Amino acid sequence: MEKNKTIIGLCGSLRKGSYNQMLLKVAASLLPDDVDFEIAKYDDIPVYNEDHDLPAVTERPESVTRFRALLATADAFIIASPEYNYSIPGGLKNVIDWASRGKDSPLMHKPVAVIGATQGLWGTVRMQAAFLPVFTFLNMNPVLQPEVLVAQAQNKFDESGNLNDEMTMSLIKEKINKLVSTCKI
Repeated sequence: MEKNKTIIGLCGSLRKGSYNQMLLKVAASLLPDDVDFEIAKYDDIPVYNEDHDLPAVTERPESVTRFRALLATADAFIIASPEYNYSIPGGLKNVIDWASRGKDSPLMHKPVAVIGATQGLWGTVRMQAAFLPVFTFLNMNPVLQPEVLVAQAQNKFDESGNLNDEMTMSLIKEKINKLVSTCKI
């Protein structure tokens, strides 16, 4: 029996009612039946400090160990994030720093897709571009096309968090299909 593929979602916004959490839920609903999906929680992870990372210490903080173990189960990742100050939100960058360290990094060599929603007009284009050096360092396989840049997100979701923009839905579906096709099991 063949193992299901596993995709882990990371959200760059921790706020309740986050449009990017909504985007991850849309992406999850578009995945094939043979793909397991989970959104990684990371609001309990401390700010990265090499004094608390290997090989400097014998073990990482428990929340970091748990987070890295979840990421290690992934065949691929979906990142949905807003753009903060033209870049990656600090909390998300922090957990990626924790996960990227060491030869046992659970991010190395894995496919990744980035999507993003914002209430502004640029649709997270700078945040998505800011990820490219990170992906290069980690030898990740980013799915770059189609770009999913959801501008004016407040007009594209209803009160229940359902996406009501067909073009955006179509782009997400295409990006998800490309991501799934790059997964190796």
